[in-house]
Amino acid sequence: MNYILFDDCRLNLLPFTYTRPVSEIRCGILTITEKWQKHLDTSVSFLTQDYLQAKYPILFKDQMTYINGSVFPSLDLIHAIENLLDGEVLYHQELEKIIALKTNEKLQLNNFDLHNFHQVNFAGKVLSISNVWDIFSLNESAIQEDFSFLTNGRISQPLNDTNRHIGDQLFIEEGAVVQGAILNSTTGPIYIGKNAEVMEGTVIRGALALCESAQLKLSSKIYGATTVGPHCKVGGEVSNSILFGYSNKGHDGFLGNSVLGEWCNLGADTNVSNLKNNYAEVKIWNYEKGGFKNTGLQFCGLMMGDHSKSGINTMFNTATVVGVSANIYGGGFPRNFIPSYAWGGADKWITFRTNKAFEVAEKMMDRRGIPFTDIDKAIMEHIFDETTKYRNF
Repeated sequence: MNYILFDDCRLNLLPFTYTRPVSEIRCGILTITEKWQKHLDTSVSFLTQDYLQAKYPILFKDQMTYINGSVFPSLDLIHAIENLLDGEVLYHQELEKIIALKTNEKLQLNNFDLHNFHQVNFAGKVLSISNVWDIFSLNESAIQEDFSFLTNGRISQPLNDTNRHIGDQLFIEEGAVVQGAILNSTTGPIYIGKNAEVMEGTVIRGALALCESAQLKLSSKIYGATTVGPHCKVGGEVSNSILFGYSNKGHDGFLGNSVLGEWCNLGADTNVSNLKNNYAEVKIWNYEKGGFKNTGLQFCGLMMGDHSKSGINTMFNTATVVGVSANIYGGGFPRNFIPSYAWGGADKWITFRTNKAFEVAEKMMDRRGIPFTDIDKAIMEHIFDETTKYRNF
């Protein structure tokens, strides 16, 4: 079977979906793409935005099963999808979501003509992301499910006696190094990925996903369902946050109820507010609405798109949204919606030109041995043009 993950809720998941299909969002230990590939035991392709298709190609051949890229797999859901017949669509009425459909037609994104499809309702539990805050809100459940799936029937590497562990939900992959740490997995599983490192003095309260080659620096304090993606470096205090991959918060400062994309960097002593002083419900910038939207939450921190940075001692207000390739610095609190390619802070903003932004991206990626390709440049140029309307400096 040929499986294709299609974008859903893309506008509500910006700025993260500027640079990736919806299914490439990380929640739990794995991205949604990785979850489906591992559960289905096969590769998948993507039905995404036209400007992203060169990097995330689609494969049309034979019978095709299209799966909603915002939905997480489960055994019951996979069973229902595999039982779909040609011309059937799996639908969840409570979520009002198309979960999957099977056809030999080459479908176009956001233009599914379902008149010729027979609807099959799925009433089971479904985890899915529809808004940016769902990414951290669902992270505890997602870590637990990924942990159970990835560690089933396997034996963890031993934890050496320089550490103290409380609980029984700890798994350490091959090559990981953990020294002089306190780990409490009574509140949720702790997963230490391949070649990851936990430095001395670190205190971890699960759930935690420390992904491949990620690093927790000296005396870090991590709690509240946190994911540190591949090759990320994290220090200071972090609560219920996700870093997708290749991003750094290497020094002291607080990050809570937040999501950082790839290739981000928070300067030393960057601090994020995740709670309003009056304890009111949080509103956050929403690209689909073109204004601020109620989250229904009391806690919400920073949403930062790929390639964005903050200087030392930067302070972010509750529920700040930062676009792609922005650079924030200076005293005071900057605005709580910072568009892509913005350069500055509370006092002044200018446009961060693409030639300069590309130089920074190329240098940062080169340090990890990853090229900044012509395809990447084309995507970033598209984002620059698409977000011009927000830069009214």
